[in-house]
Amino acid sequence: MLTTLLSLPTVMAFDVDPEGDLLVGYDGSGVRQIHAVAADGTWRALTALDDTARSARFIPDSRQVVVEHDSGGDERGQLSLLDLDDTSGPDGLPALSPLVHDLDYFHHLVDAKPGKVFFTTNRRNQVDFDLVRLDLATGAETVLYDGGGYLNSAHVSPDERWVVITLAGGPGNSVQLLLVDTAVQAITELTAYDELTYQEGPSWLPDSSGFVVASDQGRDRLALRRYDLGTATWTDLMVDEKHDLAGWVCPDGEHLLVGTTDDGVVTMALHKLADAAFVAQLELPSGGCAARLMVAPDPLWSSDGSYALLNHSSPVDPLSVFRYTRETGEVVAVESPAGPALPEGLTHPESHRVTSFDGEQVPVFVYRPTGGGDGSAVVWVHGGPEAMAMRVWNPVVTALAAEGHTVIVPNVRGSAAYGKRWYSLDDKHLRLDSVKDLAAIHDWLPSIGVDPERTALFGGSYGGYMVLAGLAFQPERWAAGVDVVGIASLVTFLENTSAYRRVAREREYGVLAEDREFLEEASPLNRVDDIRAPLFVIHGANDPRVPLSEAEQIVDALAKRDVPCELLVYADEGHGLAKRVNRLDAYPKAFAFLAEHLST
Repeated sequence: MLTTLLSLPTVMAFDVDPEGDLLVGYDGSGVRQIHAVAADGTWRALTALDDTARSARFIPDSRQVVVEHDSGGDERGQLSLLDLDDTSGPDGLPALSPLVHDLDYFHHLVDAKPGKVFFTTNRRNQVDFDLVRLDLATGAETVLYDGGGYLNSAHVSPDERWVVITLAGGPGNSVQLLLVDTAVQAITELTAYDELTYQEGPSWLPDSSGFVVASDQGRDRLALRRYDLGTATWTDLMVDEKHDLAGWVCPDGEHLLVGTTDDGVVTMALHKLADAAFVAQLELPSGGCAARLMVAPDPLWSSDGSYALLNHSSPVDPLSVFRYTRETGEVVAVESPAGPALPEGLTHPESHRVTSFDGEQVPVFVYRPTGGGDGSAVVWVHGGPEAMAMRVWNPVVTALAAEGHTVIVPNVRGSAAYGKRWYSLDDKHLRLDSVKDLAAIHDWLPSIGVDPERTALFGGSYGGYMVLAGLAFQPERWAAGVDVVGIASLVTFLENTSAYRRVAREREYGVLAEDREFLEEASPLNRVDDIRAPLFVIHGANDPRVPLSEAEQIVDALAKRDVPCELLVYADEGHGLAKRVNRLDAYPKAFAFLAEHLST
């Protein structure tokens, strides 16, 4: 079952041109590559890179495509051009021509306009990300923003004069909005840097007179707000006090696609732009997400607004692309090359709330064993920490349930999608409160028929930190742990991570120069003598976020104490396992490890 689930291909849409042709990422080969899908449904491979193709855009009014790709999972995006009419590359594919290449730095594709490419890069000082516009005819570069900070995203207006930037703010999980006037190189702060406000997905009006953005400024939940450039004023467009909202303006200037997040599910509906009046619900597969996927782009409108493309996933549906036709309301899957058959019997999770040490209610999803359970369980902790566990396709979670484990997927405090108050409850010196949520979940397990003596922790990135913290701070509770690219010491992590990353993460974990004592206290490595559960560790050698040294030091420390531990390192991977061949090597070994240590 695991091999089948890990081999199921996924598809995500990156761009659509006026003729209806699509650029998609497809990993049927085992490594995601760029493909063109013609309006008649014909597929054509455009890249055959050794590593992941991270993104791609059509260059309007041309036959060119710009592709972002990295090397060995190092996330240092490089930009290349290909010509759709070219067949001179290997196997008749278009040849890739370097556009912006410097392997020492990051270059992330933002947008493409006629004759221009917009990208962000940290090449000025390795820490701050600048926004650059590249003229394809002359090769000239114009820096549009170099005011410092970590750029989450940049959104170019249709007339190309304006750019809205989302920038990492001062408090944890905060995002500042900046407006760049490219005509006069002026920058306006639309929200304050030190304000605890999260914002995502600015979407421009087609006449460039303003934009719509999801923001929790002055409230607990993300609401849709509209900013008017002419009057420099904000207007609340759509507010739901119990749910996060996201919005994408239709190019017709009259409609708005709205995503509503509810306990891990994102549903989509069409509304009027002027007054947010409801028009129609989109009939997508139930129980999943068509936005906030974290691994795929947001919905894309066609240039005339007649249809939208949605990347959709659910616990029983691998990531795929759906086309929504606005006039008829029809939602149809974009056909992709055939892969292995989806196994039968996959199920959606149950939703529960677990009372934690201080009375807070922790949202959890419970995946029941699909092949008959034996009472064992795996608690799967998401990364971030400001990310969230959504009801999306996760072949490893599905396979764990098929192996007979009950799988508990929590959104411990600090997770997004449950309001500003919730995502702020683990900031800095509150870090270990999120670890206490794991203890509460463990104590709750008998109520759902799970044997707490045969329960393991499994998580990646910050989730890997949570695995190690659970084993170190609650050694009597957990039978085993699987740590994927996790943090062993918050101190050495901050000391050794990429320079740009350190600045971004200190706002969440604490500043080394000011909070070192607490960072030491909250580091599992400093409690390694308390760990007694066996540990399985997976890491990529080229991880730019959590250095390989984090894995090596925890494994070395446990080996000295004769605690069973194993470390798998993949030379061609970074922050996680992007290549199927590596996933098919690592996860069966991790499953065998769990079977050994959770057996009766």
